[in-house]
Order: sequence, then C-alpha cells, then structure tokens
Amino acid sequence: MIELEAPLAPEVDRLLAAVAEYCECPPPVSGPDRAARVYHSRRAIDMLELKFSQDAAAFAATDEYEEQGAVSPNHWIRINCHMGSGAAGDRLAVGEQLRGLPESGQAMLEGEIGFTHLALIARTATAIAEAEGPAKPFDESRLLDKAREYSVARFRDFCDHSRHAADAEGYARDEAARVEARSLTLTTGQGGMVWIRGVLDPEGGAALRTALEPLSKPAGKDDGRKLDRRLGDALVEAAHHLLDGGAGAQPGRQRPQLQITTTLETLLGQCGAPAADLEFSLPISAKAVERIACDCNVTRILLGSDSMVIDVGRSKRVISPAQNRALRARDKVCRWPGCDRPASWTVGHHLIHWVRGGRTDLENLVLLCHRHHWLVHEGGWQLVKSADGPLLTVPPTFGFNRSVARGPD
Repeated sequence: MIELEAPLAPEVDRLLAAVAEYCECPPPVSGPDRAARVYHSRRAIDMLELKFSQDAAAFAATDEYEEQGAVSPNHWIRINCHMGSGAAGDRLAVGEQLRGLPESGQAMLEGEIGFTHLALIARTATAIAEAEGPAKPFDESRLLDKAREYSVARFRDFCDHSRHAADAEGYARDEAARVEARSLTLTTGQGGMVWIRGVLDPEGGAALRTALEPLSKPAGKDDGRKLDRRLGDALVEAAHHLLDGGAGAQPGRQRPQLQITTTLETLLGQCGAPAADLEFSLPISAKAVERIACDCNVTRILLGSDSMVIDVGRSKRVISPAQNRALRARDKVCRWPGCDRPASWTVGHHLIHWVRGGRTDLENLVLLCHRHHWLVHEGGWQLVKSADGPLLTVPPTFGFNRSVARGPD
C-alpha cells in the first residue's frame, strides 16, 4: 500500500466528515424508520460507488499506477482500496462505460436499479463492444428495462445470454478459461484436520452442488446439524460412495481403497493398544477401525519380534459379494429408522461385531449409510433388533436429548 502525499481536497474532507457524523447516529426506534434508514443508506452508498467508478476510470487513464509500482489500475485499486479483483473490475467498467450509459447511470441515481445492476450493464457493454467493435453504438435500453424488473441474480443470467448472442465464440473462450482456472488444495493441519481451498467454474460448481444437495438435507426433524456441517458430511459421504465402488468403479480395475494398518489389540479395543495407521492421514482410533472393519477387505500380516514381516495372508472380504447382494436386495435402503439412503450409498454393519464373536450372516447384518454407521460406532448410539423384528436406536448418555429407544419414524 502506498502513502498518499497529495492533501485531501476540501470536498473530500467535507464528505468524510459528514459520513463520520452519520455513522455516529444511533439507529431509529421504529421498524419502518429502520427500513427507511437501510434503504437510503444503500442509495447513498450506490451514489458514492458511481462517483468512485468515475474517479477510478479517470485514474486508470493516467500512468500514475505504474509510477507507484502497480502492474495495472485494477492491481492498484485492489491493494490500496482493499478490494477484490472482481469488485475493482466492476468499478473500472462502470467508470469507463458510463459516458455511453447515460440512462442507466441516471436510473441508478434515482434508485430504480442498484450499482450491481449498473456494473453488469457496463460489463456487458464492454464485452459486446470488444466483439462488435467500438464503431457500433451500444443500445442500453433493452438491458436497462430488464435491470428495472429483475433481481441481480436473474439479471446476471440475462446479461450472459446477451453476451452469448453477440459473441458465442468469445463466450465459449471465457467459459474455457474458467475451466482452466479450476483448482483445489488439500492441506493437513493440526490434529490431522484437512483444510480444503479451491475454486470451480460455474458448470463444475453446479455439478458439485447438485451432487451434495440431496446428501446434505436434514436427516429428519431432529437433525440439529447446521448447513456447513451437513455439507461437510455430504462431501465425505460422496467420497466414501466413490471408494465403495460407486460412480468411479471401472470394470477390470481394482477400486481405490483406504488402507489401514492396525494391531489385533487395537481392533479388539483393548486397553493400552496403539492407534491404527491410516494412509495419507494421522493415526485413527480403535472405534474408527471397528467401524471400517465392519465391511472391508482384511489381510492378515504376521510380524516377528523385530517387526519384520513373517507371513502375509490373502485379502479376504468380511462380507462376501454374495452376502452383499443378498443384503442389498433385502434392505434396499439404510436401516436406520427414518433414513432412506439407497443401498448404493450404504455399507454393511454387524449388529454384533465380528471381532466380538458376531456372525457374518444376514441375521446379524444390516445396511447403514455412512453417517448412521458413524453414529453407531463413534457417536455412542446403539442399534438393536427388537423382539418382534424392527430395529431400535438407543441414544447415548451424552450429547443427544433423547432418553428412550426409538422405533421407525
């Protein structure tokens, strides 16, 4: 950020003083007065945005930004005005196009449209001028009529349609550039928590939203998870579905799998046993191992006293493919009362775990979605079969406001 050497112009000094005084005013008492305050505050901000845009465009016409070490006017504004690239670009576009958009500028000053509407009109005018050439005048009336009628989100779509109609090839190039800008980083932080940071193009983002939306719905009226937690659970569930042979399964190829190395003592949950090793992550608890071991491939590895491998047995599926087919045909959905996750989004669960002598047969197996499987093993819930057949959920003694066994919803 640069240190501005030029003194404040008197009009700017008066403006800052007036804004500071306004910011000290307490909010009105009545609801209607507060609504009016919000509306008129926004109008004042939009008017200042328009003036800022004009000043920004005038500044961009100089080489002062280069003298101060910036590579572009947008770069200078981002650094010195604490704005994002898109916000800075909107203001520059408005300032540069405003001379050719007199009706739109006046409509914004009169409160008929907002500054965001005006920025979309300016961006569209810029794109169409690049496609058709500056000699052809831009007709703002059609866009302005829709801006008066449409919300910002709907108007943005309308502007995109207008850009495509004027320059389909240019629109496709912009679309391809957004695909090339896709990125995703996974960073392991303290405690093994994985931080996700990324950006997707509109189509990719829509695909992700569409995939996660049905998985992130509340699981009944008693689901107290907030949306961000439900989306996180949905993303993990989608990953498990892929690992379990969902949409990513390819004939003739072994599907990707989580690899866990554990001792028998850990699997049995014995006191003093070490945690298990999870590939690409930190050690995991015995309860997590028990859950994953319900339906997995198990390979016996015999180690000597010096931790050297003495023998490696064959990999064996705990629930055989034939049992899995029968289980899916019988249960069809997650058996947790009230859950309707389809069989393809579930795993087999032992009502009595095989490490404690439970049999791997259909009488002792049920399908559970990944969330409810986690609730049974790590969440403290119990899933038991009642005398007359239906499953009952027994809540834990902590963390949940339930005190009675729960039958089907």
